[in-house]
Amino acid sequence: MSDMKPDAATAEQARQTALLEAGRLLFARAWDFVISVSDFDQLPEPAGVEVAFAGRSNVGKSSLINALTGRKALARTSNTPGRTQLLNFFRPPEVAVTIVDMPGYGYAEAPKKTVEAWTALIFSYLRGRPNLRRVFVLVDARHGLKGNDLGAMTELDTAAVIYQIVLTKADKVKPPALEKIRQQTAEMIAKRPAAHPEILETSSEKGAGIAELRAVIAELAGLGD
Repeated sequence: MSDMKPDAATAEQARQTALLEAGRLLFARAWDFVISVSDFDQLPEPAGVEVAFAGRSNVGKSSLINALTGRKALARTSNTPGRTQLLNFFRPPEVAVTIVDMPGYGYAEAPKKTVEAWTALIFSYLRGRPNLRRVFVLVDARHGLKGNDLGAMTELDTAAVIYQIVLTKADKVKPPALEKIRQQTAEMIAKRPAAHPEILETSSEKGAGIAELRAVIAELAGLGD
């Protein structure tokens, strides 16, 4: 049971309800593609709040962005790892919030020079983007954190960029196994300086956790107050 006092618990429940509604309204807007970037010099001028989605190739970044925005093909999806090779920016009208879909890391079969170029672009963006509020590090719930994830998290820790773990494809894992992965992940991020402690569990296919992720983004954007 929670140690939170009744009045505080009621206030927190009201806050969460407001954020869920703010997230719903934010993502009920017609999100659109803005620009694809292959070089740091091509980045648009920082404006408003940006959140980025990172993760191993084929972890489901594009599918999650499509589920968040309610658009079936806003972000291009593919069963072929390494399809996203650029920084792709998405934004709704009249609200200064941007989602950035980042190239997947850890795809060993891509040409070495291509992987190096992706990696350089990713980390140049992460270190040099003043309005980047959070990076959502997507992790396949069936497999948990891998070496490439830990390396990316170390880079984020070094760059002092706050990141939050999002377990994807949670519907593919039975509840006891999912809880075990969640606990293992929590232990692995506990002492990392830039890691947000809350772990989100999502399913793009079933819609689980989508409302909660929308609420987190709405809060980062200062909505729902």
